[in-house]
Amino acid sequence: MATALINGRVLTGQGFRDDLVVLIDGDRIVDLLPRDDLRIGEATPHDLRGAWLLPGFIDAQVNGGGGVLFNNTPDVDALRRIGQAHRRFGTTGYLPTLISDDLAVMRKAIGATREAIEQGVPGVLGIHLEGPYIAPARKGTHDPAKFRAPDAQEIELATSLDNGCTLITLAPEQVPLDDIRALVERGAIVAAGHTAGSYEQIRAGLDAGVSGFTHLYNAMTPLQGREPGVVGAALEDRNSWCGVIVDGVHVHPASLRVALAAKPRGKVFLVTDAMPPVGADDPSYELYGEIITARDGVVRNAAGSLAGSALDMASAVRNTVGMLGLPLEEAARMASTYPAEFLGLGDSHGRIAAGYHADFVVLDAALQVVATWIGGRPD
Repeated sequence: MATALINGRVLTGQGFRDDLVVLIDGDRIVDLLPRDDLRIGEATPHDLRGAWLLPGFIDAQVNGGGGVLFNNTPDVDALRRIGQAHRRFGTTGYLPTLISDDLAVMRKAIGATREAIEQGVPGVLGIHLEGPYIAPARKGTHDPAKFRAPDAQEIELATSLDNGCTLITLAPEQVPLDDIRALVERGAIVAAGHTAGSYEQIRAGLDAGVSGFTHLYNAMTPLQGREPGVVGAALEDRNSWCGVIVDGVHVHPASLRVALAAKPRGKVFLVTDAMPPVGADDPSYELYGEIITARDGVVRNAAGSLAGSALDMASAVRNTVGMLGLPLEEAARMASTYPAEFLGLGDSHGRIAAGYHADFVVLDAALQVVATWIGGRPD
C-alpha cells in the first residue's frame, strides 16, 4: 500500500513547499500532490508534523563509522555497520572509501561492495578508491609504502565493480594520461586529490577525463599569484565538481566561500571524509597499525596530519548554514542533489520528485535528524 508523507516542509526543485504531500509506493516516489488529491486518501498517512523533508544525504567519501574502518575490515558486515552509523545523521547513500592499500585489500573491498549491493545493504551506492595512485608530497595520512601506478591488470580490477559507482581519487601527475583515459572509458569517475601537480598538469588531467576534486584545498598545491596550482585549476574549471569538508577545521570558512563564489552553482558538494568515531562511543581506531584518537571532533595522526574527520553529514549541513551563511535549501542540495549529479545518479537520487528513489531525511527546527527513509522504508 502507498504511503503519504503529510504536513512536511518539502524541498522541491523550486524550493520548500508546505502545501504538498509526497506519495511513495515501494522504493520510489510516485508523485508530489496537492493536499486535496483523492489518491492521498487511499494511502497510509505518515505525519511529519511540520518538519523539514529533504532528499537523503549522499556522501561520496566515507572511510568508516560505527567503530569500523573499511580498510581494516573490507567485508559486507562492515559496510552494513558503517551505513547504519551514518544513517543516524541523514546519510541514505554513500561510497565506502578505501584509502591507499595493497592490491589484495582493494580486491576484497571491491568484492564486498559488489556483494553488499547485491544483498541490498541500505545505502551502499558504490566504492571510492582514494589512492593508491597519489603523490608522496601530499600524502596526508596515507601510507606512501602503498603508493604505485596502476598497470593494465590493476586498471581492470579498479574498474571491475559492475553494479555501482566507482570513484577513483588520484594525482594526475603520478598517472599517465592514457591510464586516466582508460579508467574513465571503463566507467570510473576520476577525481584529482592528494596531488602535488602544477596547474598545467591538472589541466592535462582534466582534459584526459578528471571530473572532480577530492576534499578541495586539502592535500593539494594551493592557489598562488604566479602558480595557480591544483586549487587554481579547480576553481577556474567550470565543468568539474569539488567535494568540501565543512567542519571548521579542514578549510577556513572564507576559503569555502571563495570556492562557492568561483564555481558554478551545483559544482560544490559536501563530503565528510568520516572515520570510525562517527556514530561510535569509542573515539579511537587503528590505521596502518597506529592508534588514532579523535579529540574535540578533530582527527589527527601522531605526525599531526589530519586523518579524515569525525564529521557527519547532518553536522556538515548545519555548518554550511551557520558558518557559510547559505540557506538550508542550498546546503541540503550540496548534501544530496549535487553529489548525486557528480556520481551520475542525478536521474534517480538526490531529489524529491516523481520516479526518484524514496530516500529522505527529516530534520526538526534545530536541523537535527529525527528520521530517515531508504528505499521507502523508515528507520
